[in-house]
Amino acid sequence: MTISVKAEYALQAILDLAMQPPGTPVKIADIARRQKIPQKFLELILVGLKQAGFVESRRGAEGGYLLARQPEQLTTGEVLRFVEGPQQGKGRTRRRVETPFSDMWKRVDSAVAEILEKTTFAELVRAWNEKQRQYVQDWEI
Repeated sequence: MTISVKAEYALQAILDLAMQPPGTPVKIADIARRQKIPQKFLELILVGLKQAGFVESRRGAEGGYLLARQPEQLTTGEVLRFVEGPQQGKGRTRRRVETPFSDMWKRVDSAVAEILEKTTFAELVRAWNEKQRQYVQDWEI
């Protein structure tokens, strides 16, 4: 499966928002800096994610973007579907005729889709935080 840079950035932006305290608006510049995403490109991505109902925006000095739903209710699959559109047949060039590999590729596509549909941003945040804790030096003697 191949995904566009736009989709990768959209996933990163939503993950960044999921890592923030609930209800706390985040400035675009902060997301762009932390995720190393060009700010102008991120602005366009967030506008689309807002129209799709994934994020909300707040105006003003204390404004910014925040998730429109809880991270537990938001999957990577639905974000990818919105940004990329239907993935049927994309990524890997397939022959129109059946081959000995046809059924295998269908199972691979199905497995990938299932993982994306079941993976929530809350799971990603928990897994990432756990991984980061593993690398914290313990200087206690």
